[in-house]
Amino acid sequence: MTEYTELEALSHQALCDMPLVRPVLDKIADKWTIMILTVICPKPSRFNEIKRRLEGITHKALADALKRLERNGLVTRTVLPTQPIGVEYAITPLGHSLREPFEALCAWAAVNGGKVEAATRSYDNLHHRQ
Repeated sequence: MTEYTELEALSHQALCDMPLVRPVLDKIADKWTIMILTVICPKPSRFNEIKRRLEGITHKALADALKRLERNGLVTRTVLPTQPIGVEYAITPLGHSLREPFEALCAWAAVNGGKVEAATRSYDNLHHRQ
């Protein structure tokens, strides 16, 4: 019973903090943010290296996401004095503070991805017949 009460309190707090929480979640909970930060967390990476490691991301989607992450203080962009000029992206301390929750989310996805897919197929099969 205590656990339920704690969950209720957390839920209530989240709803009360919604004006503060939602804008932040909107900035970090999109399709590519977690994956981009996962790529650059261990070491700074150049644009093309990030793109190669993120199968399916377009040049524009990556450029837009990196610009947004830089604007939000989660990554830095450094122009390298190379020929041709290169750009390297690194995670900031603020971005790095997301490592633990992102790792937990990725671990959950790895363990439960099959269950989610099975539930999706089951739902689709049930509702497709109707």
